[in-house]
Amino acid sequence: MAAPAVLWRRIRGPGLMALLARLCDRNRDRGGRTPLFLLAPLVAPTDPPATTQRPTLGCVRPRGAHRFQWVGDLVPEFGISSSSVKILSSPAEFYQVMKTQVKAAKKRITMASLYLGTGPLEQQLVDCIEETLQKTSQTDLQVSILLDYTRGSRGKKNSRTMLLPLLRRYPDRVRVSLFHTPNLRGLLRLLAPERFNETIGLQHMKIYLFDDNVILSGANLSDSYFTNRQDRYILLQGCQDVADFFNELVMAVGDVSLQLKPDDTIHTEEGMEHPYEGDKAKYCEAAKRRVLKVIETARHKQCELHSASFQSREPALGTEPPDTWVYPLIQMKPFGIQIDELVTETLLTEAERGDQIHLTTGYFNLTQGYMDLVLGTRADYNILLASPEVNGFFGAKGIAGAIPAAYVHIEHQFYNEVCKQGQRLRVQLREYFRDHWTFHAKGLWLYPAGKSLPCLTLIGSPNFGYRSVHRDLEAQIALVTENQDLQRQLHQEQQHLYEPSEEVTPATFQHPSRYVKLWVKLVTPLIKNFF
Repeated sequence: MAAPAVLWRRIRGPGLMALLARLCDRNRDRGGRTPLFLLAPLVAPTDPPATTQRPTLGCVRPRGAHRFQWVGDLVPEFGISSSSVKILSSPAEFYQVMKTQVKAAKKRITMASLYLGTGPLEQQLVDCIEETLQKTSQTDLQVSILLDYTRGSRGKKNSRTMLLPLLRRYPDRVRVSLFHTPNLRGLLRLLAPERFNETIGLQHMKIYLFDDNVILSGANLSDSYFTNRQDRYILLQGCQDVADFFNELVMAVGDVSLQLKPDDTIHTEEGMEHPYEGDKAKYCEAAKRRVLKVIETARHKQCELHSASFQSREPALGTEPPDTWVYPLIQMKPFGIQIDELVTETLLTEAERGDQIHLTTGYFNLTQGYMDLVLGTRADYNILLASPEVNGFFGAKGIAGAIPAAYVHIEHQFYNEVCKQGQRLRVQLREYFRDHWTFHAKGLWLYPAGKSLPCLTLIGSPNFGYRSVHRDLEAQIALVTENQDLQRQLHQEQQHLYEPSEEVTPATFQHPSRYVKLWVKLVTPLIKNFF
């Protein structure tokens, strides 16, 4: 199905509702419903205009292989073998695979995460990187690490102090970049205290790359994500083109970030606008050009490969026809890039009657646009979210301790709307609970009507909430497969996540743990756009 036809149907009916709702979201954000110390962004220059990344190259490739080929008119399409895909199921497996991949790396280790923790497990990972650097030649292995500046600089012992010894020993082979959102500047930067300044915007991508192998996940580099914090993880093995793309993406964001030096100072790359001291519009435009160049270069390359294969009617020499396709989806609203949002909204709009969509998020705070599409479109939805006890903020000190209650309030409001519109049979909510665990998994599985296995999944860093759409830098993939073995693996992953959960009913909100104080209810509308 051609992209123009898809996009036309997207703006009709519920799609139009979602578009209008998104505009309302934007107006509400600019309407001043924020705590006093967060008012500064409202007088700052507006964000650059968003791009829906309309295709500039007609890509010739066989049609009809799967119903989601229209995504390839917006982003690079990587055809791979299903045998290259491995679904990881637990934090412990994720950690062990990470260390194994680090030790086996020969030419590059590239990591993008929100932060690196400071515990013994994180130190072991850093030690593995150092050991690998020691055993390789002076120029073969290059290490690039991209983290968020505010989160990575929190406290005296932090991500920076963890990486400084590595940077000092191998200054020519290790690069540490710290992304600083351009929206945290001026008076706001001076007034917003530590932790609160992270609400303005973050580097939130989770990409872990070793030579031609890449892990896409929502997990950060921290001990809980290696032990008892449930997330999702997918390993693509021997996929050079995919790995090259994500390596270039991390490098592009790294280029527009602050560079950590061995003396713990930070500097911009030569000729680059400073993210919070320089001109915001110039910085965002330069960053946008850098990221879009990566996307368009990869897209042109893949289109040329598709065209050559199509014209010769044979796959490239030494390769088999792909049965699985990877589409990278990027969301960087501070730079005006909204590809992930466009594709996600189109997927929800285009889902057919009888399709089953399983959607999960550790932080249930859907944008108004996504909520309208869930309530107004045809597919059946089964939404998995964290119970308050497994929310990452449960038991936190101060204001943060009230965040789980705020999510309960948002969940209750959405559930009431489902009931009010008579959608309880079509839209179901489930809460994940597991003793001594927290829940951070996010993503989507699409089961075609009449099928018992999914053919598409979204996996990566976005939470489908306001932050993911408007504030943070996000990356995920849409993975489409025709291979039944891989479809079964995806189904088992979905079942594994949903198993320790219970359906939300009216009785759920009568439980004492769902009690929400009045002040939390009053404050939630003011702050929900920041978490």
